[in-house]
Amino acid sequence: MVDATAHPSVARRVGTGTGIAVLAALLLLVSIIVAVSVGAVAIPLSTVWGVALDRVLPGLVTPDWNAGRANIVWEIRFPRVVLAGLVGAGLGLVGAALQAVTRNPLADPHLLGISSGGAFGAIAALMHTGLFLGLLTVPLMAFGGALGATVLVLGVAQLAGASSADRLVLAGVAVSFVIMACANILIFLGDPRATHTVVFWMLGGLGLAQWSHLLWPLAVLIPCGLWLWAQAGRLNAMSLGDETAASLGIEVGRFRLTVFVMAALITGVMVAFSGLIGFVGLMMPHLVRLVAGGDNARVLPGSALAGAVFLIWADAAARVVMAPEDMPIGVVTGLIGGVFFIWMMTRRR
Repeated sequence: MVDATAHPSVARRVGTGTGIAVLAALLLLVSIIVAVSVGAVAIPLSTVWGVALDRVLPGLVTPDWNAGRANIVWEIRFPRVVLAGLVGAGLGLVGAALQAVTRNPLADPHLLGISSGGAFGAIAALMHTGLFLGLLTVPLMAFGGALGATVLVLGVAQLAGASSADRLVLAGVAVSFVIMACANILIFLGDPRATHTVVFWMLGGLGLAQWSHLLWPLAVLIPCGLWLWAQAGRLNAMSLGDETAASLGIEVGRFRLTVFVMAALITGVMVAFSGLIGFVGLMMPHLVRLVAGGDNARVLPGSALAGAVFLIWADAAARVVMAPEDMPIGVVTGLIGGVFFIWMMTRRR
């Protein structure tokens, strides 16, 4: 057993890491509570706390709010904010993993075509096949579409002779355009009465969130996220190049494919419940690296946390900018992501 007092630098790192984790948890909690309070109808923070405590620990507080406000807080806004956190965490985590395994700073589930594949599967379920497996139909078909898009991207890269990972983004962009064209065909051939709903879903939206829906993204995010975090050392090696990773005993092709499958699973499920939301996986890892450095043991959980907080506030902005109408959250992330993309280009120059 190592005595931390004999190694002041180790003790400082442990203490700093613990402090950052506590602050991050507090930031996430504050973001959730404040985001629940804002919207077309502003609700005091004390009421939000009271309703949450009353639902979690009945009888602990004396209700001083009406049933309407309690319903808005617990049945509408809380599931929406929690879903925003889960989706943001998933997309941020996937973006960090893809950027490491492809060694490309522009890699994210949107640019690599994974989100488009998930959208194609979800659109096919919503407009053509029907919910033949019940609530699981859309997530499963979204995962199938995301996985199919992943296979296409890898196949196109192989066909184009891109033996290394640095051209996977180009293959992903090409596949994304093709898949979205096919998705548009599905929309064109589908029921016109459902077109408006699907188009709004393609722009990203969390307005249909329910407590019962949160189980599936949570059940996928936790095990897949823990697996990716456990592979931080391998991802660090992959970031140094295929030759370096191979010299360390990593089966490069198999490991990259496994990471892509995990990314497809997380992205497919998130897309199924939130629609297309871009740039989260692109932005968050870069911001985290500016603060925490390049070690994926810190970048992966940091990107998940940053993605959760960012999407919670993006959704809050989407609810208040055009109140009482909801702006599609994909519009908000697209505007912020476009500006970030330009800033990143000028910074790299």
